[in-house]
Amino acid sequence: MRLDRMITVVGAHAEGDVGRVITGGFNPPSAVTMFERMEIMERHQDWLRQLMLSDPRGSVNCAVNLMMAPIRDDADLGMIVMEPDYYVPMSGGNLICTVTVALETGFIPMQEPQTVVRVDTPAGLVEAVCECSDGRCRRVTFRNVASFVMHRDATVEVSGLGTIAADVAYGGMIYCIVDAETLGFALARGEARDLVGVGERIKEAAAEQLPSVHPENPGIHTINQTLFAGPLRIEKGVKRSKNTVVVSPGRLDRCPCGTGTSARLALLHARGELATGETFVHESIIDTEFRSRVVETTTAGPVAAIVPEISGRAWLTGVSQYGVDPEDPFPLGYRLGDTWFR
Repeated sequence: MRLDRMITVVGAHAEGDVGRVITGGFNPPSAVTMFERMEIMERHQDWLRQLMLSDPRGSVNCAVNLMMAPIRDDADLGMIVMEPDYYVPMSGGNLICTVTVALETGFIPMQEPQTVVRVDTPAGLVEAVCECSDGRCRRVTFRNVASFVMHRDATVEVSGLGTIAADVAYGGMIYCIVDAETLGFALARGEARDLVGVGERIKEAAAEQLPSVHPENPGIHTINQTLFAGPLRIEKGVKRSKNTVVVSPGRLDRCPCGTGTSARLALLHARGELATGETFVHESIIDTEFRSRVVETTTAGPVAAIVPEISGRAWLTGVSQYGVDPEDPFPLGYRLGDTWFR
């Protein structure tokens, strides 16, 4: 067997969403910050993302996380998230996968009943408290970066839909949040393909019509995803809501989406619909759950913000090695849009 670029990957999923974790075979570039490292990879080492997220080795139906030593002195672990179309500053489901892999493979020593892991991400430092027993990481609860509303009660002109109401909020990625019921969706599994098609059109229109720039890092300036929000309801005294997020080039996030939940917490808090400390359960299209709450209020530059806390689980699925035969006609893979929106 002749393979170059041998990459070792530990498979994992967080509440249903696949977040593979690269544990060996790639040396990250030198940088002063994790955000700068992400930018260098995007400009000069994008072959890794293409290799791992394109046919015939990978798929657009997952994300890949590069796990490494941190750059920050106050962190235990470094992480860069690669999605099919983007490098993103932060992802909650992917952080849960990466931390779980780090603990269960011994990259970070596990302590029972709790291990605290401070993760150096391009969005900033994220602290995770991990419930551990019998050599397993059972649950990860993390305090995310400051999250805030960027556009509230806005409107967007979308081809085929006309004028729709939308909000834009940041939770580690920038989300366009729209009301699912108003757009005719019940967030049922059978609506998945239609949700993807509509969601991608909304995202493209919102990115053009609602400029959104992080007040502390102008390098974060793109609406990455559309979040379809279901109605807020109360069950046994706890506020809950279903949602789904469209990930480009066109798939649904299988988990409730950690950064999307953070963005929605910011919006609910700004509207007075969720108090600080109040539990909010966000449900996915496959009925998995993230438990969440607003820990405290803060600021991001001059903008009012919240500190969100998200809690979920991940499971390991296998170990794989990927490489490229020197004679392979597709060393960086390819895409054929027969299984997603475009």
